[in-house]
Amino acid sequence: MDNAVNGARVRRGYVDGRYGQLHYRQAVPARPSARPLILLHQNPSSSLEYVRLIEEMATDRRVVAFDTPGYGMSDSPPVPLSVTDYAACFAEGARALELLEGEGCDVFGVHTGSLLALELALAEPQHVAHVIVSGIPMRSVEERAALLDQARAVVPIDEDGRGIFDVAAKLWDFIVAQRLPGVSLRRAAQTWVDKLAPLDRRSWAYQGVWGYDYARLPGVCQPVLLLQPQEAIAQVSRDATALLPNAEIVDLHGFTRDLFDLPAAVTRLGAEMRRFFDTPV
Repeated sequence: MDNAVNGARVRRGYVDGRYGQLHYRQAVPARPSARPLILLHQNPSSSLEYVRLIEEMATDRRVVAFDTPGYGMSDSPPVPLSVTDYAACFAEGARALELLEGEGCDVFGVHTGSLLALELALAEPQHVAHVIVSGIPMRSVEERAALLDQARAVVPIDEDGRGIFDVAAKLWDFIVAQRLPGVSLRRAAQTWVDKLAPLDRRSWAYQGVWGYDYARLPGVCQPVLLLQPQEAIAQVSRDATALLPNAEIVDLHGFTRDLFDLPAAVTRLGAEMRRFFDTPV
């Protein structure tokens, strides 16, 4: 188990999926009064990044954060999957956890998770009520092609470990050395371990991201909210949101990164999420 949440606790569990076990973290308050919420993480992270957001949101609703297959503690598929196929795994997991019953559920995703959340909405239009995303990575066609080639150039595990050491050093510099004030050294180091854990498969989900067909977005019928921090992909994220037929944008001024580790950012996210999710469909 992880942390206490006003009497509820963030606990870990597994459901069986098509590629083995699908790991999740969840918290369930004593008397839920709102639709369940599914959280889908960016890659190469895991549901670990959402522990504080689970704490923020689980006071009045069940919150479940899945690990993408091949990341965190979820078993890996045999080959990289498309975003649509990853989303199908989450739909199976959500059904096994009875998250799609009654009024259905709401979904939130960041970066890779934003596409996964939108694809889950497409897969389950009768059961996903609202979608919130942050940082939709819709680069230009040329950029996506180059990034797809890069994602396919996997750094292998070799006997001397040089390739992995190089990845580890670059991750440490970005996640730990460049962390924002307010993010503890221990938390940053835990995030570094989490992102390094997939090793030579860390880019698998990105192959789905950079091969994604954005012509699918106009099919999303649910209300969508973009919560957009001041980051490098802010404009392309807004451009992608323009493809969605029922979307609004809220700019998170003053926030750039480490959103899920900074108390002020988590509080702001929670307030915006409650406002949007709790609006009648």
